[in-house]
This record gives sequence, structure tokens and C-alpha cells, in this order.
Amino acid sequence: MEFDGSTVLGAEALNRLYDFILLGGPAIWAISALSVAALALILWKIWRLAILGAWSGGTRARRAVTLWSEGDEDAALDLLRNRRTCRAVLARAAMSARHDATLDDEAAREETARVARNLIAGARSGLRPLELIATIAPLLGLLGTVMGMIAAFQALQEAGSSADPATLAGGIWEALLTTAAGMAVAIPAAAALTWFESIVDRLRLQMEDAATRIFLRPTTNAANATLRTAAE
Repeated sequence: MEFDGSTVLGAEALNRLYDFILLGGPAIWAISALSVAALALILWKIWRLAILGAWSGGTRARRAVTLWSEGDEDAALDLLRNRRTCRAVLARAAMSARHDATLDDEAAREETARVARNLIAGARSGLRPLELIATIAPLLGLLGTVMGMIAAFQALQEAGSSADPATLAGGIWEALLTTAAGMAVAIPAAAALTWFESIVDRLRLQMEDAATRIFLRPTTNAANATLRTAAE
């Protein structure tokens, strides 16, 4: 059975990774688990934000708000029917609340704010665990380094005058591996967290803008009520 060069290189990389995990001790195992969790969270969050329309641009929602501003309420509602993106759901909720004759302006605003809070909470789901990973990964690395250095100096003390400086140096660099691993996990997690938070903030601002535009124009029901009051 023949093995090509890529197979040999892959086997060597796996062996080095296994040796690296063994040298790092329990802290490396914990950091490895955190790295898998962080990668899964990042991929899931990208998929979740794509479903919520984070990168769709909100073209349909903007068009619906424009139709609403022009007085074509039914067309605006029809355009947003069965849409599941954040902007569309919020705009439809605001229009429906304003269109509901049983709700006054304050109640309609409260209903719209309730829907907006739920949407933002859904868009922010998963960010707390990612923040936790970015915080504790370097701490775990530092803990592993401290424990490794304690073990190295204990070995140095037991060796007494016959201690080999090379052995001490080897124990120290092995201990420092956990700090490097913790930082390697924390830096991408923190970068992804900042990116996701900026996306959620942009969604929140766009939804607030759409809701404000919807509430600025009086509805047909409100306009008719004003005309009836003036006529009386």
C-alpha cells in the first residue's frame, strides 16, 4: 500500500497535535474543547443571522415602508406577508399595530417595541457563550502555564545540585504552550464577537428607523377618525 506525500504530512501533523495536547496537560484539553465550541458557535451564528436577513440589505422592508409612507397600506402589508427577516417582521408588526383600530397610538408603539425587543434578543442569542469563551480561554492558558511552571520548579528542587538547566527550560516552554493555545482561541472568538455585535447594532438601528417612519404617517383609520371629529 502506497502513501503519497500529503498523507505523510497529514499523519505528522496529527502526531504533533497529539504531542502538543499531551504536553499541555488538562488545560490544553479544556482549551481544545473551547475551540470546538467557539467554531460551532461562530458557524451557527452566521447561519442564524443569514436566516434573520442580516446580509439581505432589507430591500423588501424598505420598499414596504416607502409604500406605507405613500399611503398604500394594503400593498405594504401584502409585500411583507410570510417574510421572516428581522426588518420585515418588525415593519409588519408596526404596520399591523397601527392598522388595528382597537389600539391607540401608545398601545401600538408598545406592541411594536415588544416585537422589536424579541427580535433583538433572538439576534443576540449565542453571543454570551462566545463572550465567555473569549474571556476564559486565555485564563485557562495562564492556569496551565502556572501549573506547568510549578511542576518544573518542583522537579528542579528535587534534583538539587545535579539539576540540568535544559530540563528546566524544557518544562517552562512546555508550560507556555497553554498560554499560546488560550490566546489562539480567544483572539478569533473576540473578533467574531465584535463582528456579530456590530451586525446586531446595525439591524437594531435599521428597525428603529423603519418603525419611526411607519409611526410618522397617520393611518387611514386615524385620518378618517380625524375627519369625522372635524365634521361633528
